[in-house]
Amino acid sequence: MFAPNSAAAYSKVSIESHVASADPHQLILMLFDGALLAINSAAISMENKDIASKVKNIGKAIEIITYGLKASLDANNGGELSERLGTLYDYMCSRLLHANAHNVAGPLTEVAGLLQDLREAWASIAGEVSEQRAELARQEA
Repeated sequence: MFAPNSAAAYSKVSIESHVASADPHQLILMLFDGALLAINSAAISMENKDIASKVKNIGKAIEIITYGLKASLDANNGGELSERLGTLYDYMCSRLLHANAHNVAGPLTEVAGLLQDLREAWASIAGEVSEQRAELARQEA
């Protein structure tokens, strides 16, 4: 079988390949999934009293929200929706910092619920996005 380092390397290559082949819509879904995974891992770490892992995972979730989801907002074309999402992402990060500082799970659950709702909404428009891309490709051909 694989040595632990080989399995980790394979996993990393697999993820990098998936990211490289994903369209922008899929990349946003991957960011939601990554943030949710980090928050769930932080909750488990908190429950197990593994402070270092909790801090690492909350930090990872904050980075994904700030440098992935929030940074991907298009203020020029997104208008009020983009502004509101940016404010919501800031709120989520604030709640995650609160969870970290006070070692409480409630804010983790709250933020995970908000992210899950946004993820579901984003996923629900996948068909629309695919149709629009196909139409653009036909027009350019």
